[in-house]
Formats: sequence, C-alpha cells, structure tokens
Amino acid sequence: MTLVVDASVALKWFLPDEPDASQAVTVLRDEANLIAPDFLIAEVCNGAWRSARLGRISQSQLDEIANNLPRFFDALVRATTLAGRAVGIATKLDHPVYDCLYLALAEAEQARVVTADLRMLAKVRNTRWEQRVIELTHFRAGS
Repeated sequence: MTLVVDASVALKWFLPDEPDASQAVTVLRDEANLIAPDFLIAEVCNGAWRSARLGRISQSQLDEIANNLPRFFDALVRATTLAGRAVGIATKLDHPVYDCLYLALAEAEQARVVTADLRMLAKVRNTRWEQRVIELTHFRAGS
C-alpha cells in the first residue's frame, strides 16, 4: 500500500507536543510506502523554522529535520509533473494548488492522502476526492 503524506502530518513527526503527533508517528511506522510531492520538504522545513523561531525546537533540531526529512519517504515526486492536474483539482475544489498537489499525486498513484488539514478535509467532503483522503485522527495502521 502507498500513502501520500502531507506536510501537516510530516511536521508532527518532529513536534511531539503537537495535537495528534503520536498518530502521525503511527503513519511513519506503518508498513506502507510513504510518498509526497517534493515541495513537502520546503513546507515542513518552513514549519520547523517557525517552531525554531518560537523556541519550540533548537537550531540543531531544525538542521536535522532539513538534512534528514527526505529519508523518511520512499519517493518524493517532482511537483512539476503534478502541477497541471493539481490546477484542475484546485479549480474544481476552490482550494489552493499546493494542497491539491497531494491529491494529484494520490490520483496518479492510486493512493490515499493522510492529512491533518481540516480545510482540505472540508473541501473534499462530498466530492470524488473524499475517498482519496484519510483524516489523521482516523488513520489506522495497515488501512
């Protein structure tokens, strides 16, 4: 099984005080292949940088995240290969393209996106993309 992990989940791997961080670690420990659009690295590093600015993590932890994050994934897919489809999805959902890159990747790989992004979850509700998304709090290993 393949799972597309979005930045809202991946960032929680490094911030244990975040809500549902232990559930995010369950995703990481699952036997599934974990994939993401390559721009996830920038999103997670930006979130980690903000956390460092606020004193939640140290500079060395921030550096470790930046240097090691790609190793947590079985594949990072170039966003340029997903952009056209993501724009189409974004137009239909009236939701930002960068979030729709995750949906485009899930479609391309016949996978599901694991997310803690409540806005994305609301946008896909009652659409054809709803089946492609798993809310982090509902994730069960092997699902």
